[in-house]
Amino acid sequence: MKIKSILAKPFASYIYKGIRKGMGTALADQDAILKMLIREGRKTVYGKETGLDKLGKYDEFKQAVPIRDYEQLRPYIDQVKEGKHNVLWKGKPIYFAKTSGTTSGTKYIPITKDSIDNHINTARNALLCYMAETGNTRFADGKMIFLSGSPELERVGGIPTGRLSGIVNHHVPRYLRTNQLPSYETNCIEDWETKLGKIVEETINKDMTLISGIPPWMQMYFDELMKRTQKKVGDIFPNFSVMVQGGVNFEPYRAKLLESIGRKVDTIELFPASEGFFAFQDTQKAEGLLLNTNSGIFFEFVPAGEIHNENPTRLSLHEVKLGENYAVIINSNAGLWGYNLGDTVKFVSLNPYRLVVTGRTKHFISAFGEHVIGEEVEYSLLKAAAEENVRITEFTVAPYVSEGEGKSYHEWFIEFENKPENMQAFADKVEENLRNKNVYYDDLITGNILRPLKLTPVRKNGFIDYMKSIGKLGGQNKVPRLSNDRKIAEVLEQWKES
Repeated sequence: MKIKSILAKPFASYIYKGIRKGMGTALADQDAILKMLIREGRKTVYGKETGLDKLGKYDEFKQAVPIRDYEQLRPYIDQVKEGKHNVLWKGKPIYFAKTSGTTSGTKYIPITKDSIDNHINTARNALLCYMAETGNTRFADGKMIFLSGSPELERVGGIPTGRLSGIVNHHVPRYLRTNQLPSYETNCIEDWETKLGKIVEETINKDMTLISGIPPWMQMYFDELMKRTQKKVGDIFPNFSVMVQGGVNFEPYRAKLLESIGRKVDTIELFPASEGFFAFQDTQKAEGLLLNTNSGIFFEFVPAGEIHNENPTRLSLHEVKLGENYAVIINSNAGLWGYNLGDTVKFVSLNPYRLVVTGRTKHFISAFGEHVIGEEVEYSLLKAAAEENVRITEFTVAPYVSEGEGKSYHEWFIEFENKPENMQAFADKVEENLRNKNVYYDDLITGNILRPLKLTPVRKNGFIDYMKSIGKLGGQNKVPRLSNDRKIAEVLEQWKES
């Protein structure tokens, strides 16, 4: 055992004890954060326009602070980009996290001096909780990789700007720099396929102990490693013991990733975004991710079915219930006020507050009034796949609205790692699972308004080629699970199996 793993043990124990203590003070911490945000926000342009100086209690806060998405917050962001101070938060942001929006084009999310610790410390805390619980600290002595965006930053309004993962790369502690791969030069490569080749070259003969990233891009890395060596990833890296993932639900990718590794490794799931680091897996023994209740973010939760209403119900952490699907609203020391994150979650524990991510508020199908969400399609597909011993590489679902004869339906585009023996029987199982999960969809099928789903197999690497065709291969980009139109479906047509 080397010095880093030895020193990690007492530090992990110290942090872990603090996090466990915080589980018992979550509600008080949230109340304190709201008071702090109101106190600091009063001095800003936003605070003066909203009347934050007149607010005290949460009921007053939610009456004064409207729910906004990025597009509605953009006028304030534009003022910051013009060089103005004290717009959304005191002073100016120290960074802009640049990210792609589904409707807003490029988004510039402020990261402030006060909010940067949320991004840096939460990932660290997840690893330290893992160390304290399992006793596995040896991975700290080996090489670690995060498949991320370029760390090169541009300036927008005088503010350093880039992908969140690239920004965070600048804050990796000095004592871990010697462990980190790939090299800075390789991380700066923009073209994903070129970058992937260089990452493989730099890591293939190293003692990799921790690998992290978004699951579909980790799978591409694993595929390239196996292609070059004809070995499983676990054989290439015998000391590889921890896989860290976030950005999308891990479950659809779990089976194929673990099969590529060829043996057991521990996994740690994270819930990060450019707007903040919201939750992390604090234990290997319980379902769900621990909500980050004391990290500069005051959380609100809106019943998912109400998020598009003019005056939706807004709940603090005090009021949430188990098993309900909520849209997440954040107020933070980055200057995001009543910000609709676009993600939906469901609490699986209230003591402590642990949740699972269930989907996106904009990624659903309700072309016929069924309001099918990401959690439901993932459950329906994965349950059928487990029963049939089928592995899924990637998938998306779109409505088909019939304009002539014949009924409308949902079309599932699926890339299989190994296909079911009977494709129609497999589709029938997925259909049955979805009908059991969503009563509105079941009613539409029963009433002969919709016909059963259509399953369209996509050829090998079809989704990779699709992402390449729209300029979103690699990095933090993800394939939407659901859409209310056929824009994705129409492009995917060229990669379906003939």
